[in-house]
Formats: sequence, structure tokens, C-alpha cells
Amino acid sequence: MIAKQSCISVLIATPHSMARDLLMDALKRRGSFHVVGSATNSQEALKAAQSSKLDVALISVTLADGALSGFSALRRIRACCPEVKSIILHDGHEPDLVVDAFRVGARGVFSLSHSTFKALCRCVEQVHAGQIWANSSELLKVVETFSQPAPMRVVNADGMRLLTKREDEVVRLLAEGMQNRDIARELKLSEHTIKNYLFHIFDKLGVSSRVELVLYAVSSTMRSPAGNAQGVGAGSEMTGDAEIAVKFLPETERGECAQSSQPVRKKLSA
Repeated sequence: MIAKQSCISVLIATPHSMARDLLMDALKRRGSFHVVGSATNSQEALKAAQSSKLDVALISVTLADGALSGFSALRRIRACCPEVKSIILHDGHEPDLVVDAFRVGARGVFSLSHSTFKALCRCVEQVHAGQIWANSSELLKVVETFSQPAPMRVVNADGMRLLTKREDEVVRLLAEGMQNRDIARELKLSEHTIKNYLFHIFDKLGVSSRVELVLYAVSSTMRSPAGNAQGVGAGSEMTGDAEIAVKFLPETERGECAQSSQPVRKKLSA
């Protein structure tokens, strides 16, 4: 009984019956997962989410009811079951979909054509634990969003600023890949001051790594009026002990962050 209670309950939504059946069978063989349902379209996915105690929804970017209908299913599930964490499954051939997935509220993106089943299991476990999942190329695509001319503002779902103007500047430069010393030079401040800014920003937004901060800021900027796009409801989810998991980046403890976006970990106070 204890083992069943510790299982992660999973919904699989994909229009491809063979892929769905194979994935269901494979997950059922793992003691840590419990497949509570499957769906081929948005309506079936919504019904399954409402009728079962669901932890994680695996949703194909396109379902039986049309291209990109997986995004619609994700939005509807989030509206009625905000506690459910969703992962968008894609084939890896359209990188722009990665950004769109985070816009609509995905907690992870996973390429079925470029990854293993073992990696998918890890993805589900990390997302269930409150982390965000993306591989290095997917993350770079999200970061590239900052090259767009839309102003950098971290806002909540109502469009209200969460950071000061100076903190927004720090986040913008961080997203461009700058290290603390480079940000300090750009803003004509001391490196110690930049470290303090980052600690305050981490605390305000409830994030635990530089990479997670970038993803938070991207989704926040996308949903702001200036970003001219609906965005992720990340303001209510990426809080507490949430962390980020990406293939090239080890898990970080709260209060730690790398001096750059490379796979290195150093404390800000170092």
C-alpha cells in the first residue's frame, strides 16, 4: 500500500495509438508510476484529469482534434486542475514550439525522437518534484527570445511589476549570458552588489538557480502587455523549493547559482 501511495500518477494524451499503448505499458512496468488514464483529444484529456487524482500529464503537442491542440488541452487542464503539472511531448523538429509550450504553462518539454525512455522517466520525476525540464538546445531556444525587441519586465499574471527597474536590468543582462563581473561592469556597480541583487531577486520570485530565473523571466515577459502574448502562469507555480532540471545542468540547492549559464556551480558569496 505504501508503494502505491508513493507512485506518480500519470495521464498520457497522444493521438497515436501504438505510441500511447507502448508508453503506457512501459510506465506500468516501472514501480514509481501509475498510469491513471489516456486520451487522444483535448476533451478526453480534460475528462481524465478531472476524474482522477493526477500528478503529471504527458501531452503531445498535437492531438486528434487538430494541430497544436495539445496546447489547448494543457490550458484547459491548468484552468480546472492547477495542481497538475504538464509536460509537452514533441518530435524535436520545430524548436519554436518549445517557447510556445512554456508560454501556455508547461513545466517541461520532451523530445520523443531525440531522447530515451529512461530520460522520459527522469523528466516526469523531476517535474513532479517541482522542477522544470528542458534539454540544452531547448533552453537555448527559450533564451534566444530575449533577443527580441520586447522590453524586459518581470510581471505577475495581472501585469504588475515584480521587480524594480534595476533588478529587471540585472535579469536582462543575466539572460544575455553575462557573468556577475560583466553585469557589474555594464551597470557600473560592484560585483558584490550584483550578487546581493540576485539573492533578492531569487527570494522575490522563489527560484533557485540562474537558469530557472531566465525561464521565469521569459514566460513572465511573454505574458506582459508589452510582450503581446499570452504567457505561462508561472507566477503561481515557480515558488517555494522549485528547481530546474536540464540535461546539461546538475540540480542546484536553493541559494546557489552558477557564475554563468555554463554547467558550473558556485555560490554567489564565493
